[in-house]
Amino acid sequence: MRTRLRKLWIGGREFLWRAQIRHVRGEGDCHRCIRVRMWGAGKTSRALQADLLSKSWPAPWGACATDGAYPTPQDVRTLVVYAVEHGWETDVRGGTHILTESEHASTLELPGFLLTDRLRLPEAPDPTARVIRAFEQRTGDAARRLA
Repeated sequence: MRTRLRKLWIGGREFLWRAQIRHVRGEGDCHRCIRVRMWGAGKTSRALQADLLSKSWPAPWGACATDGAYPTPQDVRTLVVYAVEHGWETDVRGGTHILTESEHASTLELPGFLLTDRLRLPEAPDPTARVIRAFEQRTGDAARRLA
């Protein structure tokens, strides 16, 4: 099956992007994770990669089974603008510029997603704890009563 490349125009420039649905295990649940890859000068240019952890919580039958989160074009636009401001050279050929949780999570957050390193690094911080923390920040202390 072919991967669909989507187009996004930012400042008169075309960016290609795709998003692949994946899952990561956490201490308390399985979580939807979307790997987003973008190119600013065609598929041979340096790719931008970001692994997005869905903030959806709580899920009655498990987050992997019921989470339908998917990045919007606005989410992708935010990633592109942020990455260019933080060193992504869109015209360079080859290689991948990765927005990592360890370097960028404190300064980049999307409305429905957190950056995660868990897809690449199994020892990265627990996604369940991060999702619950994001839920608590959004709603108050409700997650502790639900858990």
